[in-house]
Amino acid sequence: QVHLVESGGGLVQPGGSLRLSCAASGFTATYFATGWFRQAPGKEREALLCLSTSDLTTYYTDSVKGRFTISRDVAANTVYLQMNSLKPEDTAVYFCATDHRYDCPGGPTTDFGSWGQGTQVTVSS
Repeated sequence: QVHLVESGGGLVQPGGSLRLSCAASGFTATYFATGWFRQAPGKEREALLCLSTSDLTTYYTDSVKGRFTISRDVAANTVYLQMNSLKPEDTAVYFCATDHRYDCPGGPTTDFGSWGQGTQVTVSS
């Protein structure tokens, strides 16, 4: 059974950085594409970016390009989200998700089969 656990969220000042982790169990993270998503209060969940099994990154939100990167540690079976130059508008619950696919979707979608529980990121001074 696929199980994902996010960690690494917290309170950070504007301009700061955080690295979120998405630890996978029940499957090998390198076998399926994994995406990161976020949901701010009162807003719909949005797709941010995705990493394919061939290590290609697809961005779905222009506001995170150049600031957020996704990577994978095969040995740790973990996918990371490195977030730099954080802004107050990045405040949200961040989720990772995976599905039985090798390539990332061509456009933004939350149609992924397995989700973690989310981790809160708050950007505030």
